[in-house]
Amino acid sequence: MLIKTAEFLMSNQDYTKCPQDNIPEIAFIGRSNVGKSSLINMLTNNFNLAKTSSTPGKTQLINHFLINKSWYLVDLPGFGYAKVSKTLREKFKKIIDDYVLKRPNLICLFVLVDSRIPAQKIDLEYMYWLGLNSVPFKIIFTKADKLGVNVLKRNIKEYEVKLAEYWETLPDFIITSSINRQGKEELLNYIESIL
Repeated sequence: MLIKTAEFLMSNQDYTKCPQDNIPEIAFIGRSNVGKSSLINMLTNNFNLAKTSSTPGKTQLINHFLINKSWYLVDLPGFGYAKVSKTLREKFKKIIDDYVLKRPNLICLFVLVDSRIPAQKIDLEYMYWLGLNSVPFKIIFTKADKLGVNVLKRNIKEYEVKLAEYWETLPDFIITSSINRQGKEELLNYIESIL
């Protein structure tokens, strides 16, 4: 798939106020500072589309971007960000959960995971929750350029071992890097195949 146009449409905190049309949505979620905005910008060839920041927790709304005038790329707030109040964390959780569970246009959720660090309990629990709720998702390992091939393989293997404790069939994954564009074509081809 070639992305020719990518335009910001709207931001809000309520899934019922998302675009009222039948256009399919592909959503991206991950812990704060996982490289979500950078990945979105790399995919769309627009490095000003999603706001990147060195401060985690920047995305606090459901952001809709219209891609090729035919589908929405949805940037969701990060989960598990500890440096905000419990009240704010609960608010983010409600925004995300309502969207993920109740949005009929959502056809796939990409769960972003930082490939540089060992399997995190919060990521594993979130994927397990998605499975329990029959939410279709795929894992995206980010920042693959930041570590050697052997460490990358080891970290991914650790995820597979941990996931195998709960999953009969392991979720699919794609390895990406926003810096060297690794995984871009594979990710876009996958999106094209499910639209």
